[in-house]
Amino acid sequence: MGAAGAAAGLLLGMLVAAGPAAATPDPGDAPARSGVTAEQQADARAAIAAGEIPGVDEIVHSSNIKQLANIPKDTLPNLNTDLAFQGKYAFAGNYDGFRIFDISNPKSPKSVAQVLCPGSQNDVSVSGDLLFLSTDSSRSDDSCASVPQPASVKESWEGMKVFDISDVTNPKYVASVETNCGSHTHTLVPKRDDVYVYVSSYSPSAAFPDCQPPHDGISVIKVPRKAPQQAKVVNFPVLFPGEGPDGGGNPGAPTNPGVSKTTGCHDITVLPRENLAAGACMGDGILFDIKDPVNPRVIDRVQDNVNFAFWHSATFNQKADKVVFTDELGGGGAPTCNAEVGPNRGADGIYDITGKGDKRKLVFRSYFKIPRHQADTENCVAHNGSLIPVKGKDLMVQAWYQGGVSVWDFTDSRKPKEIAYFERGPLSATTLDIGGSWSAYYYNGHIYSNDIAKGFDVLKLSDKRTDKAARVRMDELNVQTQPDYFADFGDVRDDQGEDD
Repeated sequence: MGAAGAAAGLLLGMLVAAGPAAATPDPGDAPARSGVTAEQQADARAAIAAGEIPGVDEIVHSSNIKQLANIPKDTLPNLNTDLAFQGKYAFAGNYDGFRIFDISNPKSPKSVAQVLCPGSQNDVSVSGDLLFLSTDSSRSDDSCASVPQPASVKESWEGMKVFDISDVTNPKYVASVETNCGSHTHTLVPKRDDVYVYVSSYSPSAAFPDCQPPHDGISVIKVPRKAPQQAKVVNFPVLFPGEGPDGGGNPGAPTNPGVSKTTGCHDITVLPRENLAAGACMGDGILFDIKDPVNPRVIDRVQDNVNFAFWHSATFNQKADKVVFTDELGGGGAPTCNAEVGPNRGADGIYDITGKGDKRKLVFRSYFKIPRHQADTENCVAHNGSLIPVKGKDLMVQAWYQGGVSVWDFTDSRKPKEIAYFERGPLSATTLDIGGSWSAYYYNGHIYSNDIAKGFDVLKLSDKRTDKAARVRMDELNVQTQPDYFADFGDVRDDQGEDD
C-alpha cells in the first residue's frame, strides 16, 4: 500500500477534490442504451395516461407493503450500489464511496458518515471492525484521491480496500490489495482470526498488464482481523479449466449467440455452515465446495444458452436444496421488463440441488419475472435480493432496478409467485435514465433498498406469510455471505410457544 493510500480514507469534507468515478452501469452482455425512439416515447406517455404504468416518479405498491422512509443522496452524487448491515447500522455503497446510516429507528434513518473514495462499483461488506470495498475501475493509485487511469498502464490500480469501522462516524482506510482485473464484487468467508475474501472480476484483455486472459478463476484474499494491513492474495483457483487462451468456460457468441463469454465470475454467494457456494459466472452457473476456503472446488456447472445472457448473482434457500440465479440481460442498463423480451429472459432461474456430497447437481425448475411491464424508458432486469427468513417457506425480496422491489415465493420451485411489490414510475417518459433499486434486502423486520437515483428506502412488509421473519434478529448481514438463519440465531417461536 502506497503512501497516498495510507493517508486516504478520511471523511468526505477532506476529500471533496478527489472527483467522481465514471458512472457506468453494472456491465452485462450488452452496452446500456443511451436513448429511446420517438415511438417508444409516445408508447411510454400513452401507457402512463392509460394507467398501465405509474407516472414519472409516482410511487405504487401492493396493499401489504409501504414506504416508511427515504433518504435522498447527499454529497455522494453518483450511482448507489450494494448494502451491508451490522447492528443498528446500514452501509450503502456508491460509485463515489460509501455512506453509513443509523437505522435504529427505521422510520427515521440518520446519516452518520459519508466517505468519498471513488472507484466503481464500490461493492461493500462488513465483518467485525472491518469494512471491505471493491474497486473495479482502473485508477491512478490505491488512494481515495485517485483519478481514472487506463488499465493498459502497468502502474494503474484496482482491487480491494479495507477500512476500520470501529468508530462508524470516522472510518479509517487501513489496507489495500491489488487483484487481477480488479474487484467487481466480493464475498466474505469469515473465520475466527481471519476473513477470506472471494474476489469476482472479469473481462481480461491482452492489452491490460494486470488482467491477462484467460481469467477463469477468482482471487482469494486472506485478511488477518488484528493486522488487516497484512492482507494479501493467497490463491487464484481456476474454476473453468481448459486449454487455450480462453479457458474452459462458456465460449459465448458465435457458438452461443446472445450469451456472455465466461472470463471470470460476476458474483458468488457462500453458505458457510454447509461449506457450499454458488457462483454466477457470466455464461455459467456453478456449485462448489468451500470446506477449504483457500481452495474452493467445483461440484457442478450448468448453462442456459436459450434464456440466460449473463449469470449475475445467486441465492440459496434456507434448506440449501435450491439456488436462485439471476440473469442480468442488458447489463442493468436496458428495458427488458416488457412484452417484447417476455417472461423468461432477464429473469430468475430456479434450480433444485439434488443428490449429496460431490454428486450434487443443479436441476432447472422454472423462471420467475415480475408480472408488471415497464416502459422502454426504464432500465429493468433481475438484480440483487435476499431471503426473508420464514421456516418451511422459500421467500425472497429482490431489486429490479426501475422495476422496483418485488417479494416472491419459490417454495414450489416449479410455480413461483409474487406476493408484494413497491415501485416508482419511470425517471423520465422521454429518455432512458439509469435508476431504480440496485439492492433490496430484508434485515431485522424491514426491507432496505438502495435506489440508484432516489436514495435509501425503508419499506415495511405486513403479511401473515412473512410477519414471523421479524422475530429473526441478526447482528450482521452480508447477503452474499448467507447465514443459516435459524441455526445461527436460534429457534423462533410463535406467541403460543410452538415452533414456527
